[in-house]
Amino acid sequence: MIKLHDKYFEQYISEEKIREAVISLAKQVEEDHKDETPLFIGILNGCFLFVADFIREYSAPCEISFLKLASYHGTSSTGKVKQLVGINEDLTGRTVIILEDIIDTGNTLEELHRIFADKNLKELKTATLFLKPDVYQKDLPVDYVGMEIPDDFIVGYGLDYDGLGRNLASIYKLTTPRKMTNIVLFGPPGAGKGTQAEILKDKYNLVHISTGDVFRYNIKNETELGKLAKTYMDDGNLVPDEVTISMLEAEVNKNAEAQGFIFDGFPRTESQAVALDKFLETKGSQINGMVALEVPEDLLVDRILERGKTSGRTDDQDVSKIKNRFEEYNTKTAVLKDYYDAKDEYYGVDGVGSIEDITGRLSNVIDSL
Repeated sequence: MIKLHDKYFEQYISEEKIREAVISLAKQVEEDHKDETPLFIGILNGCFLFVADFIREYSAPCEISFLKLASYHGTSSTGKVKQLVGINEDLTGRTVIILEDIIDTGNTLEELHRIFADKNLKELKTATLFLKPDVYQKDLPVDYVGMEIPDDFIVGYGLDYDGLGRNLASIYKLTTPRKMTNIVLFGPPGAGKGTQAEILKDKYNLVHISTGDVFRYNIKNETELGKLAKTYMDDGNLVPDEVTISMLEAEVNKNAEAQGFIFDGFPRTESQAVALDKFLETKGSQINGMVALEVPEDLLVDRILERGKTSGRTDDQDVSKIKNRFEEYNTKTAVLKDYYDAKDEYYGVDGVGSIEDITGRLSNVIDSL
């Protein structure tokens, strides 16, 4: 999915399918006109990619010119076609073939027939890459059609939405993004993020994505990203942001039908937060809020030491190591509070009390989002 101006578009027709249609059109037209030199007239602006690819596939003699008209504003046709730039060739006795990127209502095609009516042509034909038969309103023939499509607004391969999208290799159609709830669950070591995430994912039908779990899965299953991450970890280095982000993106993509996500342990830095925002935007979504569990540090130290009696983690049993983890959290990760606060997306929640009480506070915030 992509965003152009204020609207979202999802991939619709692949680059490969477009190429197949262009080749088929060129061969059909060439077979019918191999004994003459037709004049192809491309209708700007949208046709420029189609015309370029069509001509490369057309191996017989031909000439090419262009005509510019306008009938679209935004995502709808104005119904009025204005000739902006004409042609200067003498067309007497010539076969002229109009090359259109798309034909919908047929208003542009009707205007073209009017323009060429007094040019003493031998023949006037039309080849279009896309035709919308459901809305085509004219009796004029469309001689060659690459693909018939429904009445969807499309962009890409020369077609635009208010100037954007022409450079896309594939065709995208206008869509309404599915509403999702995406939460960054935040808090220092020992704050209880994992426990609360498990409860909240079931309550709100969300997918819980834990950075630790994702790393362990990729390393254990020896995925390409997992093997790459392990090379850094084995050398005692931090895994680069781009590797971590790629793992998280793959996890989101695996759950394409999810109602939303709880991100636990990610993002850890502002650069990761920016990357997450950009990635979700391609899905037509966003982070609804960072919900942070706020717990006094001395209480957290006691919690972790208590957990260390059963967790088996050595870093849960050494006060100095616990303090180092808080130091890293406060100097690196806590800056995210400022990032989300600046966007009015930071929500601090008292993390002291029973699990049920804390869940209730978190739920109040999520309900408000």
